[in-house]
Amino acid sequence: MARERDIDDLPKNAANYTALTPLWFLDRAALVHPNRKSVVHGSVQYTWLQTYQRCRRLASALSKHSVGFGCTVAVIAPNIPAIYEAHFGVPMAGAVINPVNVRLNAQTIAFLLEHSLAAVVMVDQEFFPLAEEALKIWAVKSKNNFKPPLLIVIADESCGPKALKYALGKGAMEYEKFLEAGDPEFCWEPPHDEWQSIALGYTSGTTASPKGVVLHHRGAYLLSLSGALVWGMNEGAVYLWTLPMFHCNGWCYPWTLAALCGTSICLRQVTAKGVYSAIANHGVTHFCAAPVVLNNIANVPRDETILPLPHVVHVMTAGAAPPPSVLSAMSKLGFRVTHTYGLSETYGPSTVCAWKPEWDSLPPETQARLNARQGVRYICLEGLDVVSTKDMKPVPADGTTIGEIVMRGNVVMKGYLKNPKANAEAFANGWFHSGDLAVKHPDGYIEIKDRSKDIIISGGENISSVEIENTLYLHPAVLEASVVAREDKRWGESPCAFVTLKSGVDKSDEHGLAEDIMKFCRSKMPAYWVPKSVIFGPLPKTATGKIQKHLLRAKAKEMGPVNVSKL
Repeated sequence: MARERDIDDLPKNAANYTALTPLWFLDRAALVHPNRKSVVHGSVQYTWLQTYQRCRRLASALSKHSVGFGCTVAVIAPNIPAIYEAHFGVPMAGAVINPVNVRLNAQTIAFLLEHSLAAVVMVDQEFFPLAEEALKIWAVKSKNNFKPPLLIVIADESCGPKALKYALGKGAMEYEKFLEAGDPEFCWEPPHDEWQSIALGYTSGTTASPKGVVLHHRGAYLLSLSGALVWGMNEGAVYLWTLPMFHCNGWCYPWTLAALCGTSICLRQVTAKGVYSAIANHGVTHFCAAPVVLNNIANVPRDETILPLPHVVHVMTAGAAPPPSVLSAMSKLGFRVTHTYGLSETYGPSTVCAWKPEWDSLPPETQARLNARQGVRYICLEGLDVVSTKDMKPVPADGTTIGEIVMRGNVVMKGYLKNPKANAEAFANGWFHSGDLAVKHPDGYIEIKDRSKDIIISGGENISSVEIENTLYLHPAVLEASVVAREDKRWGESPCAFVTLKSGVDKSDEHGLAEDIMKFCRSKMPAYWVPKSVIFGPLPKTATGKIQKHLLRAKAKEMGPVNVSKL
Protein backbone atom coordinates (compact mmCIF):
# COMPACT_ATOMS: atom_id res chain seq x y z
CA MET A 1 0.00 0.00 0.00
CA ALA A 2 1.42 3.37 -0.99
CA ARG A 3 2.45 5.60 1.89
CA GLU A 4 0.15 8.60 2.32
CA ARG A 5 2.13 11.72 1.75
CA ASP A 6 1.55 15.42 2.11
CA ILE A 7 1.87 17.60 -1.01
CA ASP A 8 5.46 18.25 0.06
CA ASP A 9 8.30 17.02 2.19
CA LEU A 10 9.04 20.23 4.02
CA PRO A 11 10.30 19.54 7.53
CA LYS A 12 9.78 21.64 10.65
CA ASN A 13 12.78 23.80 11.49
CA ALA A 14 13.81 26.40 14.06
CA ALA A 15 12.56 29.23 11.83
CA ASN A 16 9.02 27.92 11.31
CA TYR A 17 8.09 25.86 14.35
CA THR A 18 8.27 26.45 18.08
CA ALA A 19 6.59 25.07 21.17
CA LEU A 20 3.54 27.07 22.24
CA THR A 21 3.92 28.74 25.65
CA PRO A 22 2.20 31.75 27.25
CA LEU A 23 5.58 32.97 28.54
CA TRP A 24 6.19 34.84 25.29
CA PHE A 25 3.21 37.11 26.05
CA LEU A 26 5.17 38.74 28.89
CA ASP A 27 8.24 39.33 26.73
CA ARG A 28 6.00 41.08 24.18
CA ALA A 29 4.04 43.15 26.76
CA ALA A 30 7.34 44.55 28.12
CA LEU A 31 8.36 45.53 24.58
CA VAL A 32 5.03 47.04 23.45
CA HIS A 33 3.93 48.77 26.66
CA PRO A 34 6.99 49.02 28.94
CA ASN A 35 5.49 51.93 30.92
CA ARG A 36 1.86 50.78 31.15
CA LYS A 37 0.73 49.58 34.58
CA SER A 38 0.83 45.78 34.76
CA VAL A 39 -0.03 45.09 38.41
CA VAL A 40 -1.54 47.37 41.07
CA HIS A 41 -1.75 46.30 44.72
CA GLY A 42 -2.61 49.08 47.17
CA SER A 43 0.20 51.62 46.91
CA VAL A 44 2.44 49.14 45.04
CA GLN A 45 2.42 49.52 41.26
CA TYR A 46 4.53 47.90 38.56
CA THR A 47 4.87 48.52 34.82
CA TRP A 48 5.11 45.73 32.22
CA LEU A 49 8.87 46.26 31.93
CA GLN A 50 9.26 46.00 35.73
CA THR A 51 7.06 42.88 35.88
CA TYR A 52 9.12 41.23 33.13
CA GLN A 53 12.35 42.08 34.98
CA ARG A 54 10.93 40.82 38.29
CA CYS A 55 9.81 37.54 36.69
CA ARG A 56 13.25 37.08 35.10
CA ARG A 57 14.86 37.77 38.49
CA LEU A 58 12.61 35.11 40.04
CA ALA A 59 13.52 32.58 37.31
CA SER A 60 17.21 33.42 37.70
CA ALA A 61 17.17 33.13 41.52
CA LEU A 62 15.34 29.78 41.32
CA SER A 63 17.87 28.51 38.75
CA LYS A 64 20.73 29.46 41.10
CA HIS A 65 19.12 27.14 43.68
CA SER A 66 18.98 24.34 41.07
CA VAL A 67 15.22 24.66 40.74
CA GLY A 68 14.30 23.82 37.16
CA PHE A 69 12.87 21.08 34.95
CA GLY A 70 10.88 18.53 36.97
CA CYS A 71 10.71 20.68 40.14
CA THR A 72 7.52 22.10 41.61
CA VAL A 73 7.22 25.45 43.35
CA ALA A 74 4.27 25.78 45.74
CA VAL A 75 2.80 29.26 46.23
CA ILE A 76 0.54 29.79 49.25
CA ALA A 77 -0.83 33.30 48.81
CA PRO A 78 -3.95 35.37 48.15
CA ASN A 79 -4.12 37.65 45.07
CA ILE A 80 -0.91 39.66 45.47
CA PRO A 81 1.78 40.59 42.87
CA ALA A 82 4.09 37.70 43.88
CA ILE A 83 1.62 34.99 42.86
CA TYR A 84 1.08 36.81 39.54
CA GLU A 85 4.85 36.92 38.99
CA ALA A 86 5.20 33.24 39.90
CA HIS A 87 2.92 32.31 36.97
CA PHE A 88 5.75 33.48 34.69
CA GLY A 89 8.94 33.30 36.77
CA VAL A 90 8.50 29.68 37.86
CA PRO A 91 7.96 28.22 34.34
CA MET A 92 10.68 30.55 32.96
CA ALA A 93 13.06 28.55 35.19
CA GLY A 94 11.64 25.37 33.61
CA ALA A 95 9.78 24.44 36.81
CA VAL A 96 6.08 23.86 37.53
CA ILE A 97 3.93 26.28 39.56
CA ASN A 98 1.59 24.77 42.16
CA PRO A 99 -0.67 27.53 43.53
CA VAL A 100 -2.15 26.31 46.82
CA ASN A 101 -5.62 27.16 48.15
CA VAL A 102 -5.04 29.28 51.28
CA ARG A 103 -8.21 27.96 52.91
CA LEU A 104 -7.00 24.37 53.12
CA ASN A 105 -5.94 23.01 56.49
CA ALA A 106 -2.33 22.15 57.34
CA GLN A 107 -2.88 18.38 56.93
CA THR A 108 -4.14 18.80 53.35
CA ILE A 109 -1.36 21.23 52.45
CA ALA A 110 1.20 18.77 53.90
CA PHE A 111 -0.29 16.09 51.62
CA LEU A 112 0.03 18.36 48.53
CA LEU A 113 3.60 19.42 49.31
CA GLU A 114 4.71 15.83 49.88
CA HIS A 115 2.77 14.44 46.90
CA SER A 116 4.30 17.01 44.52
CA LEU A 117 7.71 16.94 46.27
CA ALA A 118 7.75 20.75 46.43
CA ALA A 119 11.30 22.07 46.00
CA VAL A 120 10.27 25.60 47.03
CA VAL A 121 7.45 26.96 49.16
CA MET A 122 6.65 30.64 48.61
CA VAL A 123 4.21 31.82 51.26
CA ASP A 124 2.47 35.11 52.02
CA GLN A 125 3.35 36.36 55.53
CA GLU A 126 -0.24 35.99 56.79
CA PHE A 127 -0.22 32.27 55.93
CA PHE A 128 3.29 31.48 57.19
CA PRO A 129 2.05 29.66 60.35
CA LEU A 130 -0.12 27.45 58.11
CA ALA A 131 2.85 26.59 55.86
CA GLU A 132 5.05 26.00 58.91
CA GLU A 133 2.54 23.55 60.40
CA ALA A 134 2.18 21.75 57.05
CA LEU A 135 5.97 21.38 56.73
CA LYS A 136 6.15 19.95 60.28
CA ILE A 137 3.50 17.34 59.41
CA TRP A 138 5.38 16.42 56.22
CA ALA A 139 8.70 16.18 58.14
CA VAL A 140 7.24 13.90 60.84
CA LYS A 141 5.63 11.67 58.21
CA SER A 142 8.83 11.40 56.13
CA LYS A 143 10.99 10.73 59.21
CA ASN A 144 14.66 10.74 58.15
CA ASN A 145 13.99 11.19 54.42
CA PHE A 146 12.70 14.75 54.75
CA LYS A 147 14.52 17.29 52.60
CA PRO A 148 13.07 20.68 53.59
CA PRO A 149 12.07 22.86 50.63
CA LEU A 150 13.50 26.34 50.14
CA LEU A 151 11.19 28.59 52.17
CA ILE A 152 10.40 32.11 50.91
CA VAL A 153 8.10 34.53 52.77
CA ILE A 154 6.30 37.30 50.89
CA ALA A 155 5.93 40.58 52.81
CA ASP A 156 2.75 42.63 52.39
CA GLU A 157 2.41 46.21 53.63
CA SER A 158 -1.30 45.65 54.35
CA CYS A 159 -0.38 43.08 57.07
CA GLY A 160 1.32 43.89 60.36
CA PRO A 161 5.13 43.44 60.65
CA LYS A 162 4.84 40.80 63.41
CA ALA A 163 4.11 37.82 61.14
CA LEU A 164 6.96 38.75 58.80
CA LYS A 165 9.42 39.11 61.68
CA TYR A 166 8.36 35.69 62.99
CA ALA A 167 8.86 34.05 59.55
CA LEU A 168 12.31 35.61 59.09
CA GLY A 169 13.24 34.44 62.60
CA LYS A 170 12.37 30.90 61.49
CA GLY A 171 14.89 31.07 58.65
CA ALA A 172 12.58 31.95 55.75
CA MET A 173 14.04 34.14 53.02
CA GLU A 174 12.18 37.37 52.21
CA TYR A 175 10.80 37.41 48.64
CA GLU A 176 12.22 40.81 47.63
CA LYS A 177 15.67 39.78 48.96
CA PHE A 178 15.37 36.53 46.99
CA LEU A 179 14.60 38.52 43.81
CA GLU A 180 17.60 40.80 44.40
CA ALA A 181 19.84 37.74 43.98
CA GLY A 182 18.38 37.17 40.50
CA ASP A 183 19.36 38.72 37.16
CA PRO A 184 16.75 41.07 35.59
CA GLU A 185 18.24 40.21 32.14
CA PHE A 186 18.20 36.44 32.81
CA CYS A 187 18.18 34.55 29.51
CA TRP A 188 15.22 32.23 30.11
CA GLU A 189 14.43 29.43 27.72
CA PRO A 190 11.00 28.44 26.47
CA PRO A 191 10.14 24.74 26.81
CA HIS A 192 11.61 22.50 24.10
CA ASP A 193 8.31 20.62 24.03
CA GLU A 194 4.92 22.27 24.54
CA TRP A 195 3.76 19.08 26.34
CA GLN A 196 6.11 20.09 29.19
CA SER A 197 4.22 20.72 32.43
CA ILE A 198 3.59 24.36 33.37
CA ALA A 199 1.23 24.04 36.34
CA LEU A 200 -0.07 21.63 38.95
CA GLY A 201 -3.36 22.23 40.72
CA TYR A 202 -5.20 20.04 43.19
CA THR A 203 -8.91 19.25 42.99
CA SER A 204 -10.90 20.13 46.08
CA GLY A 205 -10.83 16.49 47.24
CA THR A 206 -14.18 16.63 49.01
CA THR A 207 -14.54 12.85 49.05
CA ALA A 208 -10.96 11.51 48.99
CA SER A 209 -7.36 12.68 48.78
CA PRO A 210 -7.10 15.66 46.40
CA LYS A 211 -5.94 14.74 42.89
CA GLY A 212 -3.05 16.66 41.31
CA VAL A 213 -4.07 18.01 37.89
CA VAL A 214 -1.06 18.45 35.59
CA LEU A 215 -1.32 21.08 32.81
CA HIS A 216 1.02 21.75 29.86
CA HIS A 217 2.35 24.89 28.15
CA ARG A 218 0.31 24.24 24.98
CA GLY A 219 -3.02 24.13 26.82
CA ALA A 220 -2.16 27.22 28.91
CA TYR A 221 -1.29 29.14 25.71
CA LEU A 222 -4.51 28.11 23.94
CA LEU A 223 -6.87 28.67 26.85
CA SER A 224 -5.42 32.05 27.80
CA LEU A 225 -6.07 33.31 24.24
CA SER A 226 -9.44 31.56 23.98
CA GLY A 227 -10.53 33.10 27.30
CA ALA A 228 -9.98 36.57 25.84
CA LEU A 229 -11.75 35.76 22.55
CA VAL A 230 -14.94 34.23 23.98
CA TRP A 231 -15.25 37.16 26.40
CA GLY A 232 -14.53 39.87 23.80
CA MET A 233 -11.72 41.16 26.03
CA ASN A 234 -9.79 44.04 24.46
CA GLU A 235 -6.16 45.13 24.50
CA GLY A 236 -5.51 47.12 27.68
CA ALA A 237 -8.38 45.59 29.69
CA VAL A 238 -8.37 46.50 33.40
CA TYR A 239 -8.96 43.26 35.29
CA LEU A 240 -9.91 42.94 38.97
CA TRP A 241 -8.64 39.84 40.78
CA THR A 242 -11.74 38.66 42.65
CA LEU A 243 -11.18 35.07 41.48
CA PRO A 244 -8.24 33.52 43.38
CA MET A 245 -5.16 32.90 41.23
CA PHE A 246 -4.78 29.63 43.15
CA HIS A 247 -8.04 28.42 41.57
CA CYS A 248 -7.23 26.80 38.17
CA ASN A 249 -4.42 29.36 37.73
CA GLY A 250 -7.02 32.14 37.84
CA TRP A 251 -8.72 30.48 34.81
CA CYS A 252 -5.48 31.23 32.85
CA TYR A 253 -6.12 35.01 33.05
CA PRO A 254 -2.63 35.82 34.47
CA TRP A 255 -1.30 34.82 31.03
CA THR A 256 -4.22 36.42 29.14
CA LEU A 257 -3.50 39.80 30.75
CA ALA A 258 0.07 39.70 29.51
CA ALA A 259 -1.15 38.82 26.00
CA LEU A 260 -3.50 41.84 26.07
CA CYS A 261 -1.00 44.13 27.88
CA GLY A 262 -3.83 44.73 30.37
CA THR A 263 -3.67 45.82 34.01
CA SER A 264 -4.21 43.54 37.01
CA ILE A 265 -5.82 45.11 40.07
CA CYS A 266 -5.11 42.88 43.07
CA LEU A 267 -7.76 42.43 45.74
CA ARG A 268 -6.43 40.71 48.83
CA GLN A 269 -9.87 40.28 50.42
CA VAL A 270 -12.96 40.12 48.24
CA THR A 271 -15.89 42.22 49.44
CA ALA A 272 -18.75 43.67 47.42
CA LYS A 273 -17.72 47.15 48.61
CA GLY A 274 -14.13 46.50 47.45
CA VAL A 275 -15.39 45.45 44.01
CA TYR A 276 -17.49 48.61 43.57
CA SER A 277 -14.70 50.92 44.73
CA ALA A 278 -12.16 49.25 42.39
CA ILE A 279 -14.56 49.86 39.48
CA ALA A 280 -14.80 53.53 40.47
CA ASN A 281 -11.12 54.11 41.34
CA HIS A 282 -9.28 51.96 38.80
CA GLY A 283 -11.71 51.83 35.88
CA VAL A 284 -12.08 48.04 36.14
CA THR A 285 -13.55 46.61 32.93
CA HIS A 286 -13.54 42.86 33.72
CA PHE A 287 -13.65 40.46 36.64
CA CYS A 288 -14.44 36.78 37.23
CA ALA A 289 -16.41 35.39 40.16
CA ALA A 290 -18.41 32.39 41.36
CA PRO A 291 -22.21 32.86 41.44
CA VAL A 292 -22.08 33.18 45.25
CA VAL A 293 -19.87 36.29 44.92
CA LEU A 294 -22.25 37.75 42.30
CA ASN A 295 -25.12 37.16 44.70
CA ASN A 296 -23.29 39.23 47.35
CA ILE A 297 -22.60 42.03 44.84
CA ALA A 298 -26.27 42.11 43.79
CA ASN A 299 -27.58 42.09 47.38
CA VAL A 300 -25.14 44.44 49.11
CA PRO A 301 -26.69 47.47 50.91
CA ARG A 302 -27.05 50.43 48.53
CA ASP A 303 -24.62 52.63 50.52
CA GLU A 304 -21.79 50.13 49.80
CA THR A 305 -22.30 50.33 46.03
CA ILE A 306 -21.31 52.88 43.41
CA LEU A 307 -24.38 52.91 41.18
CA PRO A 308 -25.14 53.53 38.44
CA LEU A 309 -21.89 51.95 37.22
CA PRO A 310 -19.59 54.51 35.52
CA HIS A 311 -19.21 52.14 32.51
CA VAL A 312 -20.17 48.61 31.42
CA VAL A 313 -18.37 46.04 33.55
CA HIS A 314 -17.94 42.55 32.09
CA VAL A 315 -18.29 39.67 34.52
CA MET A 316 -17.46 36.05 33.85
CA THR A 317 -19.05 33.50 36.16
CA ALA A 318 -18.46 29.77 36.57
CA GLY A 319 -17.94 27.27 39.35
CA ALA A 320 -21.56 26.30 39.96
CA ALA A 321 -24.69 26.74 37.92
CA PRO A 322 -25.78 30.37 38.55
CA PRO A 323 -29.44 30.83 39.51
CA PRO A 324 -31.23 32.81 36.74
CA SER A 325 -32.43 35.27 39.44
CA VAL A 326 -28.80 36.19 40.25
CA LEU A 327 -27.94 36.69 36.55
CA SER A 328 -31.03 38.86 36.17
CA ALA A 329 -30.17 40.99 39.24
CA MET A 330 -26.59 41.57 38.00
CA SER A 331 -27.79 42.55 34.56
CA LYS A 332 -30.27 45.07 36.04
CA LEU A 333 -27.34 46.70 37.88
CA GLY A 334 -25.50 47.18 34.56
CA PHE A 335 -23.06 44.24 34.66
CA ARG A 336 -22.75 42.17 31.50
CA VAL A 337 -22.49 38.56 32.63
CA THR A 338 -20.86 35.84 30.52
CA HIS A 339 -21.59 32.39 31.87
CA THR A 340 -18.93 29.71 31.42
CA TYR A 341 -18.27 26.22 32.75
CA GLY A 342 -15.25 24.00 33.15
CA LEU A 343 -13.09 22.14 35.62
CA SER A 344 -9.53 22.15 36.98
CA GLU A 345 -8.97 19.34 34.47
CA THR A 346 -9.83 21.67 31.54
CA TYR A 347 -7.64 24.63 32.62
CA GLY A 348 -10.75 26.31 34.10
CA PRO A 349 -13.76 27.34 32.00
CA SER A 350 -13.89 25.70 28.59
CA THR A 351 -17.56 26.05 27.62
CA VAL A 352 -19.46 29.33 27.26
CA CYS A 353 -23.10 30.26 27.03
CA ALA A 354 -22.43 32.25 23.85
CA TRP A 355 -24.92 35.12 23.71
CA LYS A 356 -27.10 35.34 20.58
CA PRO A 357 -28.29 38.75 19.32
CA GLU A 358 -31.83 37.36 18.87
CA TRP A 359 -32.03 36.94 22.67
CA ASP A 360 -31.81 40.73 23.11
CA SER A 361 -35.52 41.20 22.42
CA LEU A 362 -36.67 38.47 24.84
CA PRO A 363 -38.07 39.24 28.34
CA PRO A 364 -35.30 39.60 31.01
CA GLU A 365 -36.46 36.41 32.80
CA THR A 366 -36.15 34.38 29.58
CA GLN A 367 -32.73 35.91 28.88
CA ALA A 368 -31.52 34.97 32.37
CA ARG A 369 -32.85 31.42 31.97
CA LEU A 370 -31.08 30.98 28.61
CA ASN A 371 -27.87 32.50 30.00
CA ALA A 372 -27.92 30.08 32.97
CA ARG A 373 -27.06 27.21 30.61
CA GLN A 374 -23.46 25.99 30.29
CA GLY A 375 -23.58 26.46 26.53
CA VAL A 376 -21.14 25.41 23.84
CA ARG A 377 -17.42 24.60 23.66
CA TYR A 378 -14.72 27.27 23.80
CA ILE A 379 -12.90 28.03 20.54
CA CYS A 380 -9.92 25.95 21.73
CA LEU A 381 -11.87 22.89 22.97
CA GLU A 382 -12.26 20.46 20.10
CA GLY A 383 -14.87 18.09 21.54
CA LEU A 384 -17.84 18.53 23.90
CA ASP A 385 -20.87 16.25 24.23
CA VAL A 386 -23.46 14.85 26.62
CA VAL A 387 -23.45 11.06 26.48
CA SER A 388 -25.39 8.19 28.00
CA THR A 389 -23.59 6.80 31.06
CA LYS A 390 -24.53 3.28 29.87
CA ASP A 391 -23.15 3.16 26.32
CA MET A 392 -21.35 6.51 25.66
CA LYS A 393 -23.82 7.34 22.86
CA PRO A 394 -24.72 11.06 22.55
CA VAL A 395 -28.08 11.86 24.19
CA PRO A 396 -30.80 13.35 21.95
CA ALA A 397 -30.94 17.17 21.87
CA ASP A 398 -34.36 17.23 23.53
CA GLY A 399 -33.57 19.23 26.67
CA THR A 400 -34.75 16.37 28.93
CA THR A 401 -32.57 13.25 28.46
CA ILE A 402 -29.81 13.35 31.07
CA GLY A 403 -26.24 12.19 30.34
CA GLU A 404 -22.68 12.96 31.39
CA ILE A 405 -20.68 15.89 30.03
CA VAL A 406 -17.53 14.65 28.24
CA MET A 407 -14.75 16.65 26.62
CA ARG A 408 -11.67 16.13 24.46
CA GLY A 409 -9.00 18.34 22.96
CA ASN A 410 -5.93 20.44 23.65
CA VAL A 411 -7.25 22.02 26.82
CA VAL A 412 -7.79 18.76 28.68
CA MET A 413 -5.15 18.06 31.36
CA LYS A 414 -2.16 15.76 30.83
CA GLY A 415 -3.54 13.65 33.68
CA TYR A 416 -3.52 13.28 37.46
CA LEU A 417 -0.09 13.16 39.10
CA LYS A 418 0.92 9.64 40.24
CA ASN A 419 -2.62 8.31 39.88
CA PRO A 420 -2.95 5.78 37.01
CA LYS A 421 -6.27 4.42 38.30
CA ALA A 422 -7.94 7.87 38.31
CA ASN A 423 -6.47 8.56 34.84
CA ALA A 424 -7.90 5.34 33.42
CA GLU A 425 -11.36 6.32 34.73
CA ALA A 426 -11.13 9.97 33.67
CA PHE A 427 -10.01 9.16 30.10
CA ALA A 428 -12.14 6.04 29.48
CA ASN A 429 -13.25 5.60 25.83
CA GLY A 430 -11.10 8.48 24.57
CA TRP A 431 -13.01 11.26 26.33
CA PHE A 432 -12.48 13.15 29.58
CA HIS A 433 -15.37 12.35 31.93
CA SER A 434 -16.51 15.39 33.93
CA GLY A 435 -18.86 13.61 36.36
CA ASP A 436 -21.43 16.36 35.68
CA LEU A 437 -24.90 15.38 34.52
CA ALA A 438 -26.57 17.54 31.87
CA VAL A 439 -29.08 17.74 29.04
CA LYS A 440 -28.56 18.95 25.48
CA HIS A 441 -31.10 21.47 24.19
CA PRO A 442 -32.42 21.54 20.59
CA ASP A 443 -30.03 24.46 19.85
CA GLY A 444 -27.08 22.29 20.91
CA TYR A 445 -26.42 24.21 24.14
CA ILE A 446 -25.82 22.00 27.17
CA GLU A 447 -27.26 22.59 30.65
CA ILE A 448 -26.06 21.00 33.88
CA LYS A 449 -28.70 19.29 35.95
CA ASP A 450 -26.35 18.08 38.71
CA ARG A 451 -23.08 16.56 39.77
CA SER A 452 -23.60 12.80 39.57
CA LYS A 453 -23.14 12.65 43.36
CA ASP A 454 -25.65 15.47 43.98
CA ILE A 455 -28.65 13.99 42.15
CA ILE A 456 -31.47 13.14 44.57
CA ILE A 457 -33.29 9.86 43.99
CA SER A 458 -36.74 9.98 45.58
CA GLY A 459 -39.08 7.04 45.13
CA GLY A 460 -36.90 5.95 42.19
CA GLU A 461 -37.27 9.34 40.44
CA ASN A 462 -34.23 11.57 39.76
CA ILE A 463 -34.53 15.10 41.14
CA SER A 464 -32.14 17.88 40.12
CA SER A 465 -30.95 19.82 43.19
CA VAL A 466 -29.94 22.69 40.84
CA GLU A 467 -33.54 23.17 39.65
CA ILE A 468 -34.88 23.31 43.22
CA GLU A 469 -32.15 25.82 44.15
CA ASN A 470 -33.09 28.04 41.20
CA THR A 471 -36.68 28.12 42.47
CA LEU A 472 -35.63 28.84 46.06
CA TYR A 473 -33.61 31.87 44.87
CA LEU A 474 -36.85 33.36 43.53
CA HIS A 475 -38.37 33.49 47.05
CA PRO A 476 -38.19 37.10 48.33
CA ALA A 477 -36.67 36.10 51.71
CA VAL A 478 -33.93 33.81 50.35
CA LEU A 479 -30.37 35.12 49.92
CA GLU A 480 -28.61 31.78 49.32
CA ALA A 481 -29.81 28.19 48.97
CA SER A 482 -28.31 24.74 48.60
CA VAL A 483 -30.21 21.46 48.32
CA VAL A 484 -28.95 17.97 49.18
CA ALA A 485 -30.51 14.53 49.65
CA ARG A 486 -31.73 13.55 53.11
CA GLU A 487 -32.77 10.05 54.05
CA ASP A 488 -36.55 9.63 53.91
CA LYS A 489 -38.26 6.62 55.51
CA ARG A 490 -40.93 6.52 52.85
CA TRP A 491 -39.17 7.68 49.68
CA GLY A 492 -35.56 6.61 50.28
CA GLU A 493 -34.36 10.19 49.82
CA SER A 494 -36.05 13.57 49.74
CA PRO A 495 -34.72 17.10 49.12
CA CYS A 496 -33.39 19.01 52.14
CA ALA A 497 -32.90 22.76 51.64
CA PHE A 498 -30.24 24.78 53.49
CA VAL A 499 -31.13 28.46 53.30
CA THR A 500 -29.51 31.78 54.25
CA LEU A 501 -32.08 34.55 54.66
CA LYS A 502 -31.67 38.11 53.41
CA SER A 503 -30.82 40.78 55.97
CA GLY A 504 -33.93 42.50 57.25
CA VAL A 505 -36.05 39.32 57.14
CA ASP A 506 -37.79 38.61 60.45
CA LYS A 507 -36.21 35.33 61.59
CA SER A 508 -38.27 34.89 64.77
CA ASP A 509 -40.70 32.33 63.29
CA GLU A 510 -38.45 29.86 61.47
CA HIS A 511 -41.19 27.23 61.33
CA GLY A 512 -43.57 29.67 59.62
CA LEU A 513 -40.83 30.74 57.18
CA ALA A 514 -40.05 27.10 56.33
CA GLU A 515 -43.74 26.43 55.69
CA ASP A 516 -43.95 29.51 53.47
CA ILE A 517 -40.90 28.42 51.46
CA MET A 518 -42.34 24.92 50.97
CA LYS A 519 -45.67 26.40 49.89
CA PHE A 520 -43.84 28.66 47.42
CA CYS A 521 -41.99 25.65 45.97
CA ARG A 522 -45.23 23.66 45.72
CA SER A 523 -46.66 26.34 43.42
CA LYS A 524 -43.69 26.06 41.06
CA MET A 525 -42.58 22.41 40.86
CA PRO A 526 -43.74 18.78 41.00
CA ALA A 527 -44.87 17.83 44.52
CA TYR A 528 -42.14 15.21 45.03
CA TRP A 529 -39.45 17.87 44.30
CA VAL A 530 -40.58 20.13 47.17
CA PRO A 531 -38.01 20.15 50.03
CA LYS A 532 -39.36 18.16 52.98
CA SER A 533 -37.04 20.03 55.36
CA VAL A 534 -35.70 23.60 55.38
CA ILE A 535 -32.72 24.47 57.58
CA PHE A 536 -31.68 28.11 58.17
CA GLY A 537 -28.16 29.46 58.68
CA PRO A 538 -24.94 30.43 56.84
CA LEU A 539 -23.72 28.02 54.14
CA PRO A 540 -20.18 26.55 54.26
CA LYS A 541 -18.07 27.67 51.27
CA THR A 542 -14.73 26.98 49.63
CA ALA A 543 -12.16 29.71 49.01
CA THR A 544 -13.63 30.25 45.55
CA GLY A 545 -17.15 30.74 46.89
CA LYS A 546 -18.49 27.30 45.96
CA ILE A 547 -20.95 25.92 48.49
CA GLN A 548 -19.50 22.81 50.16
CA LYS A 549 -22.26 20.33 49.56
CA HIS A 550 -20.34 17.46 51.14
CA LEU A 551 -20.56 19.26 54.52
CA LEU A 552 -24.29 19.83 54.03
CA ARG A 553 -24.75 16.15 53.11
CA ALA A 554 -22.93 15.22 56.34
CA LYS A 555 -25.24 17.57 58.29
CA ALA A 556 -28.34 16.06 56.64
CA LYS A 557 -27.06 12.58 57.56
CA GLU A 558 -26.58 13.66 61.19
CA MET A 559 -30.18 14.88 61.29
CA GLY A 560 -31.38 11.36 60.50
CA PRO A 561 -34.27 10.43 58.23
CA VAL A 562 -37.38 12.49 57.54
CA ASN A 563 -39.99 10.48 59.41
CA VAL A 564 -43.24 10.42 57.50
CA SER A 565 -43.23 12.52 54.40
CA LYS A 566 -46.25 14.75 53.93
CA LEU A 567 -46.68 13.42 50.38
